[in-house]
Amino acid sequence: MVLPPVVFLGLAALFFVGMQREDPDGLPSALVGKQAPAVALTQLGDQQPFTDGDLRDGNVKLVNYWASWCGPCRAEHPNLELLAEEGVTIYGANYKDKPENALGFLEELGDPYTAIGADDSGRMALDWGVYGVPETYVIDGDGNIVLRFAGPITERALESTIRPAIESAR
Repeated sequence: MVLPPVVFLGLAALFFVGMQREDPDGLPSALVGKQAPAVALTQLGDQQPFTDGDLRDGNVKLVNYWASWCGPCRAEHPNLELLAEEGVTIYGANYKDKPENALGFLEELGDPYTAIGADDSGRMALDWGVYGVPETYVIDGDGNIVLRFAGPITERALESTIRPAIESAR
């Protein structure tokens, strides 16, 4: 009769400790601190895709993997637009999407991307270690990955994780 309450208290303690973690959605990345993998994108709409050279231009930037069919991508979009308005360079990698849907998404919500390309097969995302969209990388001026952020960029994540990573990359 003592065992069920003890098991319950143990599980409750584990749950409580897990909830205290600063970044519960954080996923490890073997690429942090290393050069960003090769960029292999096709053209989406009228824009030319960004290139490896763009990632090594001396400036801090974000690479954001997204798709029109992704609900969390829609939720994070206003925060990407805010960063773009503040002058942050954001490159978009459209992941396994139909071009007309991707372009419609940007027409409806706005286009925060300095340059964009399509990763039709998902091969580039695989090389980058993307688990799913949305996923955002902070890249320093030398093309090194400073931060990998899995999930939508919320206001909280923007202030507690993304902005500090941008500052440390400078």
